[in-house]
Amino acid sequence: MQRTPQQLAEDIQAIWQAGVNAVRSDELVYEAVEVVGDTLFVGESEFHLPAIQRIFVVGGGKAGAGMAIGLQKALGEKLLDGKHVRGLLSVPADCVQELTHIELKAGRPAGQNSPTHEGVEITRRILQMAASLTVHDLCICLISGGGSALLPAPIEGVSLSEKQEITKFLSGAGANIEQLNTVRKQLSRFKGHGLAMTCQAGNLVSLIISDVLGDPLDVIASGPTVPNSTTAADALAVLKELGADREPRFASIIKVLTAKAERYPRNDSRTTCSVANYVIGNNAVAVDAAGIEAEKRGYSHVMHCATSMEGEAEDIGQHLLKMAYKMQIEPGPDCLITGGEPVVRLAEESQRGLGGRNQQLVLAATVDAARQTGLEGIAILSGGTDGEDGPTDAAGAWMDAESFQAMQASGLDPAAYLARNDAYHFFQPLGRLIQTGPTHTNVCDVRVVVVDRVQPQPK
Repeated sequence: MQRTPQQLAEDIQAIWQAGVNAVRSDELVYEAVEVVGDTLFVGESEFHLPAIQRIFVVGGGKAGAGMAIGLQKALGEKLLDGKHVRGLLSVPADCVQELTHIELKAGRPAGQNSPTHEGVEITRRILQMAASLTVHDLCICLISGGGSALLPAPIEGVSLSEKQEITKFLSGAGANIEQLNTVRKQLSRFKGHGLAMTCQAGNLVSLIISDVLGDPLDVIASGPTVPNSTTAADALAVLKELGADREPRFASIIKVLTAKAERYPRNDSRTTCSVANYVIGNNAVAVDAAGIEAEKRGYSHVMHCATSMEGEAEDIGQHLLKMAYKMQIEPGPDCLITGGEPVVRLAEESQRGLGGRNQQLVLAATVDAARQTGLEGIAILSGGTDGEDGPTDAAGAWMDAESFQAMQASGLDPAAYLARNDAYHFFQPLGRLIQTGPTHTNVCDVRVVVVDRVQPQPK
């Protein structure tokens, strides 16, 4: 089947969007919660409503607003009023809206994935609320990606600015999400089972939209309702591996963690409430839905979902281009859909531009294409399902033959932009940024490659 450049451009965006639509947070929660007579179903848990005095809702994350909307819809006005449902969630500023029973507060500005003083105050209120509950109450926790930054609660002896500095340093040193969360949990009163140990309700149920490959519950939003599998000694090992122990500015953090490691060589996971955790959405759901859309559009597709941390964005971008060239000339699939979350090693701060891992990935593929045969009959897209790619207003980027030709005509040097992490300013004049705004979900990234077959030349 031959496809025009316009068709490839339309298809690649529609396939990616179908993946994002499949993990809409309001729908995922609405499907996971049901009221039948006197029984409330939350995930696989059942609760006898007459035995519940109050229902409280807490949590946070990039999908928090949608999750709260879905929960209110599922509970219905009668139950919302009858059980005095109240709640508080920490969400990005551009996700704040007015709801009837659950309060959404801005825990950080849009596009900034760092903890703030506002987030500290929201988290303090959530912990205070959880501690005030009784055995007759039900606490529902709504957790999604981005919760680590939106729900900061520094332990005694560590300031928020110190937590911000160590997070920035570790990210710049190439730390993966597991390493970041190991340190975050040990420096927090909320993360690493902190909420569960504080909560005094009879039951605590978490509905979780996973932004971590493989869905490790203790890693998603740093696991506020999941027993902590790491120790302060583990956090110290991460700091040493990435060179933070050689930075004088982190001396107080090293001191606090060293004392904690000596005092608590093992973790105390005891809680007074019964805790259940359910993953209701993840990267595989999005990739599967994208595959269904590809089939509808006549593609023979192959899918792959990473189940553990990936390598660098540049390497994955180059691999996707290699697969595109292969699909063009060999029988079999003409669409590749993958899910994952690569890392980006940052340039020196003085040289660094604007971008994110998805933009960096597509730019790396573009650099490689410029060294080879271009992008004729090929379109490549990579986008974050949350609508945020790095500190930008874009979810990611895409390239095709038309934009490749425009790049050549304008004299843009993709390698120079790649070297300084300035993918945003490369794609912006080409009109190839994906700008969705906040999607109210977050299940890592979805990448799509579509090709038009190279037709054999007549003999």
